[in-house]
Amino acid sequence: MSKDTEIIDTGASVGLVQRHTFTFGKTGDTLKLESGRELASVHLAYETCGTLNADKTNAILVCHALTGDSHVAGYYQEDDPKLGWWEIMVGPGKPLDTDKYFIICSNVIGGCMGSSGPVTRNPEKDKPYGTDFPVVTIGDMVSCQRRLVDSLGIEKLLAVVGGSVGGMQVLEWSVRYPDRVCAALPLATTTKHSAQAIAFNEVARQAIMADPKWNGGDYYESGRPEHGLAVARMVGHITYLSDESMRHKFDRKLQDRGEVSFDFEADFQVESYLRYQGNKFVNRFDANSFLYLTKAADYFNLENQYGDGSLVAAFSRAKCRYLVISFTSDWLYPTYQSKAMVKGMKKNGLDVSFCEIEAPWGHDAFLLPNERLDKLIGGFLDRVHAECALGADNEI
Repeated sequence: MSKDTEIIDTGASVGLVQRHTFTFGKTGDTLKLESGRELASVHLAYETCGTLNADKTNAILVCHALTGDSHVAGYYQEDDPKLGWWEIMVGPGKPLDTDKYFIICSNVIGGCMGSSGPVTRNPEKDKPYGTDFPVVTIGDMVSCQRRLVDSLGIEKLLAVVGGSVGGMQVLEWSVRYPDRVCAALPLATTTKHSAQAIAFNEVARQAIMADPKWNGGDYYESGRPEHGLAVARMVGHITYLSDESMRHKFDRKLQDRGEVSFDFEADFQVESYLRYQGNKFVNRFDANSFLYLTKAADYFNLENQYGDGSLVAAFSRAKCRYLVISFTSDWLYPTYQSKAMVKGMKKNGLDVSFCEIEAPWGHDAFLLPNERLDKLIGGFLDRVHAECALGADNEI
């Protein structure tokens, strides 16, 4: 998912928000990772908006995508021009209505936006972990989120919502902690990466590791591998768009010139755009974190983790309602992958709603204004809220 997608505000904002830090594992309660390693003193950056009701039944966890962060909506200061990454979806009167719901969003472990990851200082060496940081999984990310939810005194989430890699976290929540989730909304996601998706991620990782400044991940004092990270972002950004969207936006238009240059400058607008996205990305993201998060996405395989190769078996653990949404032009996680998960859910008799939305903008469509998406999510959450308030979630 592209964190650099332009944000268009479509209504009232939640206003000022503040980033908090949740820390655990300082007193022996270490985080046991799926790799077999352990982490002590784990930090999770998170933000909340809306008000948690008295019985704590209106909490919604929003899971961000690959290079996202905890800043889901609102702004840090009055003159801050950068709103949260899902400003169009979270706020008063919006589908994730902060007049009704208490919204939580945390930066994943392995990230670089305030949570523990490669940029965190390693107490044993008194410098950033770099690649000494243990490899993490989607399951590890969700395990940390569960501890955060526990710390807020919330026994059961009204819903878990997320797109792309955030959608993977949603699916993981629904089968790892089936009694803790009333509803799950995985958007534009998959239960496992295809060989093609893994291939794109590997090309991006190799671009970083081939940069001489990467230095085996130990670059925090010598200079960052900016060129490699920029190329990695360019590769990833192509997968977020669609052929139609690129043709509509760029086609073969030249950039600031009337004819080709016959050199290796950016002749075409699409070349200039990708270079811009790559260069902008290096100013806000860490190269090692990119390696870790893409690897976590590649390792995700819900049916192998919980179903011995069967999605039906994996979803036999689930108890929640689902709203699964895909987009017609998403070739990174195409609709057939969403239909496969829906089939596994329905064979377990689960309450499942599915919709493929017509949208020309590719994988990033879930981040862009879409009236149908708004109505689907808003209506589904209203139903879940009403039913859970009546205790209907125990009847699934």
